[in-house]
Amino acid sequence: MSDVTKIVSDIKNGQIKPIYFLMGEEPYYIDKISEFIEDNVLTEEEKGFNQMVLYGRDVTIEDIVDNAKRFPIMAEKQVVIIKEAQELSRTIDKLTSYAENPQPSTVLVICYKYKTIDKRKKLYKTIQDVGLVYESKKLYENQVADWIRRVLAGKNYKIDNKAAIMLVEFLGTDLSKISNELDKLMVILPKQSTITPKDIEENIGISKDYNNFELRKAIGERNVLKVNKIINYFAQNQKSNPIVMTISLLNSFFTQMLIYHSLKDKSKNSVAKALGVNPFFVSDYAVAAKNYPMKKVSQIIAFLREADVKSKGVGANALPVGDILKELMFKILH
Repeated sequence: MSDVTKIVSDIKNGQIKPIYFLMGEEPYYIDKISEFIEDNVLTEEEKGFNQMVLYGRDVTIEDIVDNAKRFPIMAEKQVVIIKEAQELSRTIDKLTSYAENPQPSTVLVICYKYKTIDKRKKLYKTIQDVGLVYESKKLYENQVADWIRRVLAGKNYKIDNKAAIMLVEFLGTDLSKISNELDKLMVILPKQSTITPKDIEENIGISKDYNNFELRKAIGERNVLKVNKIINYFAQNQKSNPIVMTISLLNSFFTQMLIYHSLKDKSKNSVAKALGVNPFFVSDYAVAAKNYPMKKVSQIIAFLREADVKSKGVGANALPVGDILKELMFKILH
């Protein structure tokens, strides 16, 4: 995020590179940087003749170079943005000759999503010398909640820990989807607000009481009544609570429990670092560890694998999702 801030700051200060090669698994920042260039390098009057957006599936490298070599009309610079440039992965190395001698009055932006170019090759090194290569790396799931907090803090908002986890569980690691939902919340809520689980439930449609976070917590506490209420809700609302997601998250939780049991240092910060979780949630693991010794945790992981196979219709005589969940919970809790 600090790299993106610096790129934006440099552009604002007139330090504009002739080539921006934006690549990587996480498309969110690639889009943000290219959108900033598209919106801010040229004035509205200049854009008509001097800004173009092309798509990798529709052009060749030769087309890109021809457009990049044009001179601007009644402006100091022209902007050429190539979206979905990963479609040109087989021929992208042909861009090297242009990168060796780029047109100084052109700002060429290459949006190369979900992939990276080989850093050992000449293209990468050449662009590094004359322009900028930015790699947008995908965040791990345990990093997303902190990302949400940073984004909101930059816009004078806060978020409750549980609310952040609800967003991650519902939307995964897709930063674009999360950003869209945060934008909706920030339109509704005044600045300085703290986003709560209730706000998430009322405005995004994720139940604050019946979700995988609450299920995991209830299982950890061996709260049989609450577990049954949640899985009954899941069985009736399968579209928004797919069993595959529930099993995956529980598998991660109990895999982390194995790690927790093996730790010698069970201080909050040490556990948080070892498990890759926010220190706020360490107490949940401490409670669960008392209820589930290591031998039981190993059995539960095996139960989760069986349930995963059954949920995919293998050897289960097409059991309803609700029955698979009830059987799984019984095995976990007893």
